[in-house]
Amino acid sequence: MATAPLPLLTLTTDFGRQDFHLPRLKAELLSAQPGLQLVDISHDIPTYDIVRAAFIFNKVWAHFPVGTVHLLSVYDYYQPRGRFLATNHEGHYFIAPDNGIFSLIFGTIPEQTYVLDDYDLDTPLSTVYARAVSHLTRRKPFHEIGLPTTRYTERLAFQPVIGPTYIRGAVVFVDRFDNVTTNITRELFETVGEGRGFQLLVKRMTPLDGLSFRYHDVPEGEPLCRFNSDGYLEIAVNLGRAATLLGIHVEDMVQIEFFSVT
Repeated sequence: MATAPLPLLTLTTDFGRQDFHLPRLKAELLSAQPGLQLVDISHDIPTYDIVRAAFIFNKVWAHFPVGTVHLLSVYDYYQPRGRFLATNHEGHYFIAPDNGIFSLIFGTIPEQTYVLDDYDLDTPLSTVYARAVSHLTRRKPFHEIGLPTTRYTERLAFQPVIGPTYIRGAVVFVDRFDNVTTNITRELFETVGEGRGFQLLVKRMTPLDGLSFRYHDVPEGEPLCRFNSDGYLEIAVNLGRAATLLGIHVEDMVQIEFFSVT
């Protein structure tokens, strides 16, 4: 009888690729579970930046097959004696430090969440993760991975503020092309705007008063705003670098003002 293939394991870390932390983690994972299929999501998360990690991870994890195990190793030692959690959500398994990243990913804590307890202060981080991953990929009962908990560290993401004639949001991500993603969704834009004209204001940039569909809808070097494939309002420059050229940074305020109907 053929043995079922091992689940995929995705890795999201702030380790970078310049030193030994990432290869040592992978070595211990493979030693604990030979044949494990590792998939790198990102190891270029800025150190300790769980907001950026959650944003990138949320764009990816649901596209993996049900049963995939996801390990998020970002800002692991956020306090002298940190906790590590494992949870099950929509058929996927997640392992991460209890530093607020789960609240950014899920909003509210999934029902089946456990504190990993098979380690002490002298246990290396890679060993903590390897034991938990081995438990899940060997398909042992999930409830045996640790102690159940309904408490976890919360980190609340900034939500847009709305009024009858405006939406005030924030920049949440800048990609490698310097395109700027805000936390304003198409649904919110359409609900508040009700088809009215608008202008988008950010820092000292000349206001934008129309939506583009593609980057090349405007001349080369000109700024634009559009809704990206994930439905979030994006500021870009056609064949240019919006964040650098316009001086925009993560957490900068973005405001949409809708024109009154006369």
